[in-house]
Amino acid sequence: MLLIARTKEFNEDQALHQAMLLFWKKGYEATSIPDLLQVMGISRSSLYDTFSDKQALYIAALEHYRKVNYDKQVILERASNVREGIRQFFEQHIASAYDTSLPGGCFVTNAATTLESPDEKINELIKTSFLNLEQAFCELLEKGQQSGEIDKNTDIQALSYLLLNLHQSINVMAKIGQDQQRAMNMINFVIAGM
Repeated sequence: MLLIARTKEFNEDQALHQAMLLFWKKGYEATSIPDLLQVMGISRSSLYDTFSDKQALYIAALEHYRKVNYDKQVILERASNVREGIRQFFEQHIASAYDTSLPGGCFVTNAATTLESPDEKINELIKTSFLNLEQAFCELLEKGQQSGEIDKNTDIQALSYLLLNLHQSINVMAKIGQDQQRAMNMINFVIAGM
């Protein structure tokens, strides 16, 4: 008997994007399989055939989020001026964090702060995401020291870590509805002191 493989009857990227938005909005624990099936527009068997289980789907959604949001980090990598690159990065980040069409804040930050007991793979994804951003800040600041834009005595490791923490705090403040302009004022204050 000849077995014919069934083709997927849904767009996997589109379904994954919808799952990401739901996990981002409700969190892992509060998101049920029926909720996921509804927003993804797929059957239970398609979910399990494609993603294996809810946890694997959550991990895939986190990875999808990181890919979709990599564009912001590219601003730092391509910046020709340190202060302007950091300003542009944070302008885009703040606009995204406060975008009312999105669930609010940052999916990775939400995962880091709301999961009761994330597994090792999820912890590693979160940690890698944070480390990559910190490294992008550090590399730009190093370029700034080499070009003379940033004082040679500036501790760029500490400054990179500060910028990473400001990034995360903006996500939290956006989620609770703090004033968007105050976030940009804070960033301008930090940039002016660099």
